[in-house]
Amino acid sequence: MWRRLLIALACLLLAGAGAAAFVWQELLARLDAPHPGIADTGVFVDVEPGDSVRVIASRLAAAGVVADEWLFRFAVRRSGRDRELQAGEYFFDAPLSPLAAVTKIADGRVHLRPITFPEGLTLSEMAAVVEAKGFGSAAAFAAAASRPALIADVDPDATDLEGYLFPETYSLPRAATVGDLVAAMVAQFRRVFDEGLRARATELGLSVREAVTLASIIQREAGNEAEHALVSAVFNNRLRIGMPLQSDPTVIYALERAGAYDGNLTRSNMQVDSPYNTYRYGGLPPGPIAAPGRDVLLAALEPADATYLYFVSRNDGTHAFANTLREHNRNVREFQVEFFRRRRAGG
Repeated sequence: MWRRLLIALACLLLAGAGAAAFVWQELLARLDAPHPGIADTGVFVDVEPGDSVRVIASRLAAAGVVADEWLFRFAVRRSGRDRELQAGEYFFDAPLSPLAAVTKIADGRVHLRPITFPEGLTLSEMAAVVEAKGFGSAAAFAAAASRPALIADVDPDATDLEGYLFPETYSLPRAATVGDLVAAMVAQFRRVFDEGLRARATELGLSVREAVTLASIIQREAGNEAEHALVSAVFNNRLRIGMPLQSDPTVIYALERAGAYDGNLTRSNMQVDSPYNTYRYGGLPPGPIAAPGRDVLLAALEPADATYLYFVSRNDGTHAFANTLREHNRNVREFQVEFFRRRRAGG
């Protein structure tokens, strides 16, 4: 059709400049006109490295993105971006003009799928997110996350990647594997836990593993960002004087590793014989219990200037902090014992 149009244009040139100008403007208008040939569900078009404009045009025409190959090639020539077309997978879900198609591919607006990992997830919880979002099986993700070699230069004692898969939103091509995802998450951890944070950890006498472990406990204990530095102060103070951390999330993690956690933490659970049980064993547990976020990593290394040794939940997302056991016991009675007594009584 477009060849016939050009032939007609050549004939019109002989007929008169006015008629030729009209046809030329009509042709240019076609470059800006959306083509309604895309399926309602949208179409994917792959551009491989080294593909010629002719090959790309053929794929776009076959997918219904443009009316025909020649029109796209003309749009590329008109745009002057023939050397800028980028490889990748492109998704077209609405009619667009040939020039718009050129722009999309030249700008490299490839199709990416987002996946978000909230802060404080364990590897098994991340694996569940991966499977639920259709990025792969939980088992495949768990296998990919069991490769400590990816972090061995930073943490030679790591047996898996617990704590080192940074929690945030990732956008990946449709063909990306769970291995690609894990590699991206480790790379992001490295960018966040940079030389500055590593130097600060060294100043405090902490290895990277110890710093991330401490941050992971803070992350699981305090959901309120405003309290991260205060909770960090409590744990840093306890570590400094040799007082057990006595953190419930470490016990829960120990039970989960043993497949013995049913969602309730009982008195007998507190006696589980695991190095992750910070009621039975002093100091930090052997490794991270979750994936801490950026601000928690910083809080672990920059605790608040406070002398607190205790805290207890107020059951509203915040905590009551105390310097002495007597003060702490008073807080426990008020915010735990009496709180649940009133709840049971319907008060």
